[in-house]
Amino acid sequence: MARERAVLVGAGGISNAWFGPLANEKVDVVGVVDIRKENAQAKIEQWKLTCLPTTDLKATLKATRPDFVVDCTIPEAHCEVTCTALKAGCHVIGEKPMASSMGEARKMVKTAEACRKMYMVSQSRRWEGKHDLVKRMVTGRKLGELTTANCDFYIGAHFGGFRDEMPSPLILDMAIHHFDLARFMTGKDPVAVYAKEFNPKGSWYKGDVAASAIFEMTDGVIFTYRGSWCAEGLHTSWNGDWRFIGDKGTLVYDHDQTPKGQIVVNKEGFFRQIKDMEMPAERVKFGGMHGALREMLAFLRKGTKPQSECHDNIKSLAMVFAVIESSRKGKRIPIVW
Repeated sequence: MARERAVLVGAGGISNAWFGPLANEKVDVVGVVDIRKENAQAKIEQWKLTCLPTTDLKATLKATRPDFVVDCTIPEAHCEVTCTALKAGCHVIGEKPMASSMGEARKMVKTAEACRKMYMVSQSRRWEGKHDLVKRMVTGRKLGELTTANCDFYIGAHFGGFRDEMPSPLILDMAIHHFDLARFMTGKDPVAVYAKEFNPKGSWYKGDVAASAIFEMTDGVIFTYRGSWCAEGLHTSWNGDWRFIGDKGTLVYDHDQTPKGQIVVNKEGFFRQIKDMEMPAERVKFGGMHGALREMLAFLRKGTKPQSECHDNIKSLAMVFAVIESSRKGKRIPIVW
């Protein structure tokens, strides 16, 4: 028998990544809501659900009284959907990014507080074995005191459609993953940023699809980000290629391969004597959206706070909008949330 009941909102392509984990965890999907009823019906048939399709979220929540809502809508709809669900007495797990503006994000956090409900964002890349491994090595001080983190992201992506018309497609649509990973893997939060967005020659995008950013993080750590979605050839990983530098050594994680590192073992000589680091085994059993869902279920069953609950995730979103503001104003921008 199902232990929890859920309503899923937004029956687009990304919803397919949620229906499987919901079934695996034996969550009873009691409603599928979409602005187009036929989309909701199609997902119900595809996943062999017994609920009815609907276009009315408020009515569905009132009729079904779910434990939580899964928000798979577009970013511009996240605020309305999440606040509606929270006010109806439901917890919410939503897709990234949290909102399409910091004003909306702050409203969502305040609504969660006022309703005393959990709102968490599925930053799906946190639930990957190698990312967890990097975090353990870096925050476990295997490199000594962390000083620097770098991320490069270069891919020639020919999407077509709305991304080609966005003003900041890389930063708004993709970099939230890398910024959140920077916080996750270093254990540091953003303080300020100086950034430049640009649109390289030969770009097939209308907006600025490349960027360079220097983030000041807590404890004096510097995080640099370089990225482009119109870089042909020699692509990095979609997760980015990373380097972490501490006062005792360096860890590199690139092309989704097992991280490798070296640490100093003798402090004498022009080049210090170093040795390769031993990497522990990966320990994440449930990746991506499944991992995020299990954290929501752990909250419902045990009261365990999810790592990407809204008070934390808004910090990653603030990095996105600070980059855009810094580029527009041409100056260092303090990061607030």
